[in-house]
Amino acid sequence: MSEVIKLKKGFNINLAGKAATQLAEHTPETVAIKFDDFPGLYRPKILVKEGDAVKAGAPLFFDKAIEKVIYASPVSGEVVAVKRGEKRKPIEIVILCDKTTEYVEHRKFTISDIASMSAEDALNHMVGSGVWPQVVQRPYAIVADPDVAPKNIFISTFDTSPLAPDYDFLFKGQEQYFQAGIDVLRKVGKCDVHIGLNAGAEVSKVFGGVKNAKLHKFIGPHPAGNVGVQIHHIDPINKGDVVWTLHPYGVIQIGKLFMEGRYDASKTIAVVGSEVKQPQYYRTVLGANISKLVAGNLKSDHVRYISGNVLCGQKIAADGHIGFYDHMLTVIPEGDKPRFFLTDGWLAPIAKRLSFHRALGLLSFLNGSNKEYVLDTSTNGEERAFVATGTFEQVVPMDILPMHLIKAILANDYDGMEALGIYEVAEEDLALCEFIDVSKQPIQQIIREGINMMRES
Repeated sequence: MSEVIKLKKGFNINLAGKAATQLAEHTPETVAIKFDDFPGLYRPKILVKEGDAVKAGAPLFFDKAIEKVIYASPVSGEVVAVKRGEKRKPIEIVILCDKTTEYVEHRKFTISDIASMSAEDALNHMVGSGVWPQVVQRPYAIVADPDVAPKNIFISTFDTSPLAPDYDFLFKGQEQYFQAGIDVLRKVGKCDVHIGLNAGAEVSKVFGGVKNAKLHKFIGPHPAGNVGVQIHHIDPINKGDVVWTLHPYGVIQIGKLFMEGRYDASKTIAVVGSEVKQPQYYRTVLGANISKLVAGNLKSDHVRYISGNVLCGQKIAADGHIGFYDHMLTVIPEGDKPRFFLTDGWLAPIAKRLSFHRALGLLSFLNGSNKEYVLDTSTNGEERAFVATGTFEQVVPMDILPMHLIKAILANDYDGMEALGIYEVAEEDLALCEFIDVSKQPIQQIIREGINMMRES
């Protein structure tokens, strides 16, 4: 194992409402696959219609740009809605769940079968079964093209975002599937698999003993757990390079596919946030409806539901569905109440609101690092002139200039974007910039626009 990589830049947002290590069962009435969860989707071809019966693992749609990769149903049941927006743009496919899940059965493989099978057979098994969308490609942070060989494969095994779930608890007892997934990925990718471990915690039983992979330890504030940051410090992405990244959930899902012969979309999620009465973990299924999770479990009804974390998650309705790649539901107060600047605004000497800046009036830095905050969704101001403050560079632990990169995107400067590191970043890597930005710019949206420009150029 390499030496510990210490990251000093970043910022921890310590919110109230962490999940207790308690697990409950959650059986949703419906699940949904949302098309916006897959940035870069070209032209999805929907294969089902309302009223169709599907099994777990049955194809729902594919992208005409990569036709052999199918996106599968997480559950068995009836397709009750194929929602479309303007110009018939597909929004989501909603499935009413059966009480007992029926699966599309695939061939099972033993550990020795996996070792002896060809890379082509393993790849074809993955793309045709529903697990492939878990493989994300950088640059661009899109579903990987299986016909493009990666330089490396990277997996981060910890999350440093606000109220992030404990991966050891999330994946407890699934060591064999994680190892099988690693073995399959190493065969299919024909390259090294790099695993990022948390040096600030005990070595995980799930990830610490894995074989056939290179282990790297990281320590530091958020975003030390982001796979993009870890790639930057292990083997940076240059022009022409392609790497794959996966969440541990995706690796385990691949392992289950090969060992059990099923597309298993069950997952454990954390329901967290200051407005949740009992923050804890729930065993449910990918794309689950959240109605039952929040019913009777909230301290107030004026809240925002976020699929994912507060920095880069998506706002959903009280009867919405968890995103494809998300492992947490965050509930925080809605911040639409105006603040008077002398009593609780920018000039009031208060310490209850967290602030990165040691500004007059915002004295949270006096509380120490263990203080938990109840923050609402207010951005404390609206978009204004884009001012260079030099603070972005303090929260991005990468050898790039985020302010210059963002300005290059806004100026449609393709050469500048390339020189300033557009290939290395995704929205999550600069999410903290959006949190601390005094100009209130939509930084993550700008990053995605830059990525799209580079893809289309």
